[in-house]
Amino acid sequence: MSELRNITGPIAYHAEGPIWSPTWGGLRWVDMFAGDLLTFTDDGITRRHVGRLAAFVRPRASGGFVVGLWHQLAVTDADDGELRLLPPMWADEDTRFNECGVSPNGTLYAGSMHLEQAEGAGRLYRIGADGTIETTDPAVTVSNGLGFTPNGELAYYADTPTGRIDVFDNVEDRLVNRRPFVEVDGGDGPGSGRPDGLCVDAEGAVWVAVNGSGQVHRYDAEGTLTQRIEVPVSQPTACTLGGDDLRTLYITTSREGLPDDAEPDAGSVYATRVGIPGLPVEAVAH
Repeated sequence: MSELRNITGPIAYHAEGPIWSPTWGGLRWVDMFAGDLLTFTDDGITRRHVGRLAAFVRPRASGGFVVGLWHQLAVTDADDGELRLLPPMWADEDTRFNECGVSPNGTLYAGSMHLEQAEGAGRLYRIGADGTIETTDPAVTVSNGLGFTPNGELAYYADTPTGRIDVFDNVEDRLVNRRPFVEVDGGDGPGSGRPDGLCVDAEGAVWVAVNGSGQVHRYDAEGTLTQRIEVPVSQPTACTLGGDDLRTLYITTSREGLPDDAEPDAGSVYATRVGIPGLPVEAVAH
């Protein structure tokens, strides 16, 4: 593994949800509470405002992208296209979107959370290619990273306050039988063991940002911790594998809740080279 590099500087307050896609020419992530999408390409970094909150972004199979706003989705038909709002999915203004995953069939799974992180007040939703909305799990707290194994048979999922990564079976493109996969060991410091965003590599191992610990972990398919990356800020939020060979690990970070004079590089994106490539991004069929 190569040296960890800061590739952006602290240009975001709460950077989240990094995704590499050739359709937008590189890496894209959200500055969540600014409501912005940031894109890193060979030409530099661009920023696009989409709303009061940007929870996640994924490419669409038909072109453009889908973005999670406060309590609704929005889509474009081309990467630089006009944003089209879809109907709100719930009425409670104290609940917002937070992170997502996409199945090999292009089904979007998007989670929510209460602003006060009330236990069980969030949900994990399944949004089908035909626009139908189902509830996969009706009682989650901080719905976070979700990623599928290379064969599509399993999906790994983090509900952050549980302190663990869970696993679902993917049966006929529906997630069932949620059960614990691994307890996340973030050390003994404050905020340790808080699994945040995650991704899955070509061996079926899970990379997960451990928020509050300044670490990113890799757990193999048996749940064994095989790598631990130290990040020089305390709040890594998510990670993805990208680059032309899918062997660059990108890590977003946050300065949410930090004093103004603390951790001046918080909000940066970091990158390092790893041995096992990731999986190509799944486009949303919706």
